[in-house]
Order: sequence, then structure tokens, then C-alpha cells
Amino acid sequence: MKNQNIITAVILAGGQGRRMNGLDKGLVKLQGMPIFTYVFNILKKQVPHIAISANRNIAHYQQYHTPVVSDTLPDYPGPLAGMLAAMETLNSEWFLFCPCDTPNIPGDLFARLWEAHNNSQALVFWVNDGQRDHPTLALLHHSLRIQLRTYLTRGERRVLHFMRQAGGQAVVFPFPEHFKNINTPDQLYCYRKMAP
Repeated sequence: MKNQNIITAVILAGGQGRRMNGLDKGLVKLQGMPIFTYVFNILKKQVPHIAISANRNIAHYQQYHTPVVSDTLPDYPGPLAGMLAAMETLNSEWFLFCPCDTPNIPGDLFARLWEAHNNSQALVFWVNDGQRDHPTLALLHHSLRIQLRTYLTRGERRVLHFMRQAGGQAVVFPFPEHFKNINTPDQLYCYRKMAP
């Protein structure tokens, strides 16, 4: 492809926010800032290109002067649909995906996943915090988009199942607190209390 980026980070903000009472989670405020901006600001120190996967409030996300991609599949089929839309729309060899509701991602997220890529032939790598997998924090090669579309067309939605099926590898990160996400109003309240 002409002028293809090597790596593009994509913030996944396209969910329905059911556990957040239907709010657009990326725009929920934490210390006066939309949650997704914490992720955005950390990622822009790590990779040269960032995009946002969103299905609502598109104009708001566009204010950050970065591409905004919406699902091409109907009915909010989950984070894999956001990944697929990005991989089919954006001109990049690799994609670093990160959910919008994980505001404390580590500053070496990309570096550690890229190091794993340099030591492996796998086409997908995801975060494991030593206790559990976080498959929406992942590095995927663009060639997986065809396999991913087929998987979603069959009605499959399980993120980790797809990544394992694609021969992916977990990359262990040492500090689980970096990967705590904010899914509910109660979690948001607790996070606000802990924030400096």
C-alpha cells in the first residue's frame, strides 16, 4: 500500500456503555477530562498515528484532529467490530488497540508489545497482567482483517477466542493496576476517589 503507516493506535470508544447507564464511556469525565483523553495523551507519546473507534458523538471525537472510524457491522457487535472497522479503513501495517476506559495504561505499552512482535512470527499480541488477559489491549497485523470479518460474520463475538484462534500470544506486564478499567458508575466513583 502507498504511504502505509507502520503502526496506528486505535482507541476503542464505540460501545453502548450499558453498564455505565448508556453513557458514552469515552466522554465520561474523570478529574474534569473525558476518560478517553487520558488514553489519547499516553498513546501519543508512544506512537505517531492515533485514531478513535466511535459510534456516537462523532463530532466531539473529531475535535481531537484524529481519524474517527465507526463500525461497519450493525447492532454494536462489540470491540472486535471496532477493530475490524479500523483495520479495513485505516492504512497501517500494525494496529495497537486500547479501550477508552483504561486511563492508566503504561507508558511502555507499545514498546513491550512491539518487542514481543520482534521475537515472534505471531500476528497478534495481547496484554496479560499476571492475573488475567486483557485482549482489547492488543497489537494486531492488518492481514488479520479478512479472518476477523469472517469470524464476525459467523456471529462470533469473543475477543480472546479470536486472538487465540489466530495464533496470538499473551505478553505479561508486571503491574495489574495499569489495566483497571472503568465500566460502571461505582467504579468511576472509586477511581475518582483514588485519583490525585
